[in-house]
Amino acid sequence: MDSESFPPLKASRNDETNEKLTCIGSTAFQCTVLPQHWRSNKSLPTPFKIMTGTTNIENGIKVSVAAGNEDYPSAELRNSTAIVKNGVAKFNDLRFIGRSGRGKMFNLTVTVFTLPPHILIYQKAIKITVDGPRDPRTKNS
Repeated sequence: MDSESFPPLKASRNDETNEKLTCIGSTAFQCTVLPQHWRSNKSLPTPFKIMTGTTNIENGIKVSVAAGNEDYPSAELRNSTAIVKNGVAKFNDLRFIGRSGRGKMFNLTVTVFTLPPHILIYQKAIKITVDGPRDPRTKNS
């Protein structure tokens, strides 16, 4: 599946919490925006959240996150499951253990375990490296 088959993600803000949000999969679901680049096995700066929005998802429904790309189809994650409470699945301490590769980003697959399940894709969500974001190297003459 090519990246042109999905419309570009548009960011918005949650008025109540001032979190930056983006639609994933459909306009019925939103999630908090992840940092562009992050360090392997380090806690995210804010908890990752999936908001059910206009879709009525009952409390207690399990939601899971998986990450991968063409080089690493199944990246190792920690704390990658959450339970919906009041329309929000909050992933406390979500950690990306596997690295995305040089110049590569992970796509996230979010599964909401309803009947039938909702499977959502967050394309080019985050780049994970061993040293995280850093200043670009300078060329010495």
